[in-house]
Amino acid sequence: MNASTQTANRASPSWWTRFWAVVKYEMLWNIRKKKFIGLVIAAFALVTVQLALPAIFGVEQNPDFAATFSAGNLLFFLFAIVTVMNSISGEFESGTIVPLLTKPVSRTMVFLGKLCAAFIILMVTYAVLFTYSTIGGIIVYGPQENLHMVPLALIGNVISTFIWIAIVLAAGAISKNSLIAALSAFSLFIAFGFATAIVSTFSNQPEILNYIPGSGVTGTLNVPSRGANITIQNITLSSNSISTGTDSIGYNLVNYALYPSATVNVTRMDVFSTKPGQPPQIRHLYTEPLSLVVARSIAVAFAYISVFLFVAWYAFKRAQILE
Repeated sequence: MNASTQTANRASPSWWTRFWAVVKYEMLWNIRKKKFIGLVIAAFALVTVQLALPAIFGVEQNPDFAATFSAGNLLFFLFAIVTVMNSISGEFESGTIVPLLTKPVSRTMVFLGKLCAAFIILMVTYAVLFTYSTIGGIIVYGPQENLHMVPLALIGNVISTFIWIAIVLAAGAISKNSLIAALSAFSLFIAFGFATAIVSTFSNQPEILNYIPGSGVTGTLNVPSRGANITIQNITLSSNSISTGTDSIGYNLVNYALYPSATVNVTRMDVFSTKPGQPPQIRHLYTEPLSLVVARSIAVAFAYISVFLFVAWYAFKRAQILE
């Protein structure tokens, strides 16, 4: 009786052991993908260009380059695509979902394992990318300040990327097709980009852009004794540009940590009321605290992440498997 009990215990690995097996399975699958390796190489190439151009054109030193570095919205989207495009839909397309679920794992465990693997891969990739940009920034721009803020910028970039990871996972779980998952996310990426451009150009109330994934509203960061100031409609504006959307969470987190009392002035270039031969008029729309910008963008990001991850989990849990 005791021998059979011991055998049963050995045959039933712990929850953590089974979960970590799923994570390792997903990580190895991702790392071996050629498109993921290609994107990492392309990302390093883009950062290299970003570092090289100032040196070529003789731009002055920038002591804040490393602390305010961001991968950018395009890389957020592309990393999400190559990391999780096949995570769920690929299992159905290749038929590996059948042997995977015959293991002592539940669908929820598989889903959480894939999500954890995506997070680990993203953190490691961004950590290497940010280390490279920091070293390059020191070489190109000279001594860097506020290097302790680099991890904060990295975390912000991960949050921004996870919005698209959640969207891609949801599309893949619903469609069970990797191409449809990628095209659906790409369509949203383009739609949000066009919406941002149109609303920013034509609307005097662009606040709605703060509630969709993307760059949000463009304004200037008002920090005393930092940047060149100009006065528009009796409002003093700084030359430090800032975006208020989910794409800039990392950058805005760093600025808030450094300047907690800073404000953001939102303006719009009024090209249609400008007379011929005169420069475009800049209209001040509103001012809000940087703390509100940061809190809102993080809340919006987690709202999208939570909703789309729930949709992805529910669709995966309810999906029928045809052997």
